[in-house]
Amino acid sequence: MTTFQKTFLLTQVLILALASGFAAGYFWRSKVAINRDPLPIIYEALDILSKHALKPLPDDRTLEYGMIRGMLQAYGDPYTVFVEPAQHELESNELHGSFGGIGVRIVLAPGDYPLLYPFPDGPAKSAGIYDGDRLLAVDKLKITPDTPLETIQAALRGEVGTRVRILILRSANSDPLEFVIKRQEIALPSVTWHQHPAEPRLGVLEINLISSTTPDEVLEAARDLRNRGVSAFVIDLRGNSGGLLEAGIDVARLFLTSGVVLQRQYRNQELETYSVERPGSLADVPLAVLVNQETASAAEIIAGALQADGRAHLIGTPTFGKDTIQLVFELQDQSSLHVTAGHWWIPGLKVPISEGGLQPDVYIEAQDDRSASGDAQLQAAIEVLFSDN
Repeated sequence: MTTFQKTFLLTQVLILALASGFAAGYFWRSKVAINRDPLPIIYEALDILSKHALKPLPDDRTLEYGMIRGMLQAYGDPYTVFVEPAQHELESNELHGSFGGIGVRIVLAPGDYPLLYPFPDGPAKSAGIYDGDRLLAVDKLKITPDTPLETIQAALRGEVGTRVRILILRSANSDPLEFVIKRQEIALPSVTWHQHPAEPRLGVLEINLISSTTPDEVLEAARDLRNRGVSAFVIDLRGNSGGLLEAGIDVARLFLTSGVVLQRQYRNQELETYSVERPGSLADVPLAVLVNQETASAAEIIAGALQADGRAHLIGTPTFGKDTIQLVFELQDQSSLHVTAGHWWIPGLKVPISEGGLQPDVYIEAQDDRSASGDAQLQAAIEVLFSDN
């Protein structure tokens, strides 16, 4: 067989490939034919190993994944990465903002089976799962104390409305119990918010990921905080490693009245410009943005666009500095290949993001105390926003 077909899922996503990559967003499908003939040495070496190696060879899938990783290592781009199926599914769920699941928190116990803690009013709770039930199996997957967390999570998740069969052990002296649970939509919020306890005029929006639901979540947070009398916002992007490019643009647009948010370009394609079509619904709210060295990618789009426009002061430390775009191809076994295919920039910035990240307007090192009273960066934001009052 000289060719094989690969169906891929192409997504326009910004990825920070530090601990993991991301995959979700806008999809289309196509067929790609790959010719093996230009790589005869690989198959020659594999044939020699299979005939002469003393140790048994790993299974075909392990060998295939190893070949892919070796190819990417030779390619030499830190953001072009391979992600195995379970991790790819979890990342896709995060960027979509929800998933089909049974509503449980999984706690790994050293030397023991994973423990389940059902969410209140979730499908697992309704089905009769108790806090601390030990998980023994999910459909055909047998669970051991060494089963990776992402493998368990991926097995429990699936399309909303489908059913999953799980086997649990309630106590050491009891027989295993089997449950069949119908998956429901489980939200994965990317935004949390609160009214500052010492400065009630201030609302703090913590954005931990830029997902497809983030713009709507920001609007929901703003409505709630305004109803409580908040008159100024802090957007906390510290530790936010990125997410979806267009969602990041849409968040920035909420706070801007006009102008260019971002430009991007893929290889051999025309330059694309993203502008503000109409004043955002939050364009009149006083605003500050908290950033640090872990603020990256799509989070830098939000912070950079607001800084370049003069809309908000950045407070904290320089950001990560990633201005490349990855396309995410889903392979036939639901693993994915993340390929650096373009780059983006914000025209109004004085220094490109790739040259040391975004530079804060107010430089303040982070403190260990991140409580409302001990967070020096947040306190600086309060001074910037209310210094004239």
